[in-house]
Amino acid sequence: MSSRGASTGGAANKAVFAVLLFLFLLPAWVSSARAADPDLATAAALLKAGRAAEAFAYLEPFEDAQAGNPDFDYVFGLAALDAGNPGRATLALERVLAVNPNFAGARIDMARAYFALGDFARAKDEFRAVLGQNPPPAARAVIERYLAAIEERETAKRTVLTGFLELTLGRDSNVNNSTSQTEVAVPALGNLVFTLDPTNVKRSDGYSTLSGGAEISHQVTPGFGLFAGAGGSYRANSTEDRFDTKSIEGRVGVAFPGERTLFRAMVQGERFYLDHEANRTTRGIAADARYSLNPATFLTGFAAKTAYRFEAPGLDVNDFDQVLAGVGMIRLFHEGRSALAGTLLGGKENDIHGRADGDKDILGLRFGGNLNVLESLDVFASVGGQRGDYARENLAFQVTREDEQIDAVVGLVWRLSRNWSLRPQVLYVRNDSNIQIYSYKRTDASLTLRYDFK
Repeated sequence: MSSRGASTGGAANKAVFAVLLFLFLLPAWVSSARAADPDLATAAALLKAGRAAEAFAYLEPFEDAQAGNPDFDYVFGLAALDAGNPGRATLALERVLAVNPNFAGARIDMARAYFALGDFARAKDEFRAVLGQNPPPAARAVIERYLAAIEERETAKRTVLTGFLELTLGRDSNVNNSTSQTEVAVPALGNLVFTLDPTNVKRSDGYSTLSGGAEISHQVTPGFGLFAGAGGSYRANSTEDRFDTKSIEGRVGVAFPGERTLFRAMVQGERFYLDHEANRTTRGIAADARYSLNPATFLTGFAAKTAYRFEAPGLDVNDFDQVLAGVGMIRLFHEGRSALAGTLLGGKENDIHGRADGDKDILGLRFGGNLNVLESLDVFASVGGQRGDYARENLAFQVTREDEQIDAVVGLVWRLSRNWSLRPQVLYVRNDSNIQIYSYKRTDASLTLRYDFK
């Protein structure tokens, strides 16, 4: 009796275990059966009815098991493309074309996927490959419409117009970049002390500046482009209006972009006004280059030759020609949203009409960068130093002039929208010279509202 009960209990336990095992494995068996056998006719019917999103959702769970099956891959690729997933579509259609490279329908849909991704070069290659197979008139008409759309978009992309407008309000501790001393001793005259004209003594004031500019570029061929730009600025001081300034500048040049390089050369010029009178003009040639070591690291270089000519009466003695060149590096971080940069520069100013201090050798170094702290907010800062060594002894002060200048700026860029931004910043400049009248300090705090259009 006891033995039979134990036997009966054991059999019952085995039966229960078998049922539980069946129920446990049933979902996997059902899933495996479904994954191995999708109903492509159902998916095709959904596509024909314009219900691509439903077709894609139905087929997506089968992709891992069915990848490599050309029939599945083609229908799945169409569903992905028409459901707005062109990236997934290219993967599926690539598998189809790997098995059947002459499948014109898959190649047309691959071209459509590239078009949706904005990869117009590959889209054109695929469409032209199908045209080479002499497709039916209806397919040819579709391809020609796509090729026309690509040409229109590429033409629009080849010509780009950008520009900006800025309004700045600020407070400048030294609007005329002058010494704070009111008197100066002249060694050539036995250290006789002279009182400086007020225009040559440091003046502080509030100001407002309106500036803007625009540039248009046109890509003639993939490796050759043209560009031209112009800009202007007007700064009005609140009370020291004799130091109001304005400038107008322009440039035109050529660009040679490559896979990893960009080289530009240009002619440029500027006219600068002080107190509404023409003060000086500059004109010259310049070139700059950039080389990509990798997607986040760039080497840069520039060179320029510029003629500075002073137009105010009696100032033409200060005319000079300047040659300047430099090299640098830029490193991007946070997917390009943050950056660090450094530049080393050197050059020479050649005296033209007997400037009191003669020629000038220039050597400078600058570091700077920006940090993206929020999606719409950047912090930026830079610091630079420059040394100027003159060639001729200044007869009045009986020394050969030497200048050392440092400057630093720190601020924020708050992007209010795609086009509008707000930039508060503080600028500090200090110029030390062994001729005291050329030494000065300056602090400028400002707030700029900017509009970019493109």
